[in-house]
Amino acid sequence: MPTPVGTLAVESDGSAIVRMAWRADIEAPAGIDSVDPVLPEAVRQLRAYFAGELTEFDLPVDLGGMSDAARAVLTTLHREVGHGDTVTYGELAAMTGTRVSARGVGTIMGINPVPLLIPCHRVVAGDGLGGYSGGVTGQGLSTKRWLLEFEGALPPTLF
Repeated sequence: MPTPVGTLAVESDGSAIVRMAWRADIEAPAGIDSVDPVLPEAVRQLRAYFAGELTEFDLPVDLGGMSDAARAVLTTLHREVGHGDTVTYGELAAMTGTRVSARGVGTIMGINPVPLLIPCHRVVAGDGLGGYSGGVTGQGLSTKRWLLEFEGALPPTLF
């Protein structure tokens, strides 16, 4: 689906969202697979989010294949860091109750299979934005900045 920060591909297994990624090399399909009950709701919620009408997603997500530590970090982020808020890598590491370090949190953010639904863009460095692997290739940090400005977590840039 087209978004203000690039085309977003959403994949479902029929019961949960399993992957989301920005794609520069695909066109949005004309329709949505009507056999899959999850995708139409995902598209509806994503459109509402980008329209500024939704601040919290309510979609089933499957984090299968991720380690227990990665699942704990992503689940904590999803539950604890709301729209318009940010958390540092170190703060999120401490919030999880695991032994995952701040650097480990950064690695886990980079393998998040469902960005936006689990808002890894809200995790920042103690001294700046940090990194972001989401967005169209080469546009990660500008995508992160756009999302944080859109959510009101950062003031809009002047230039």
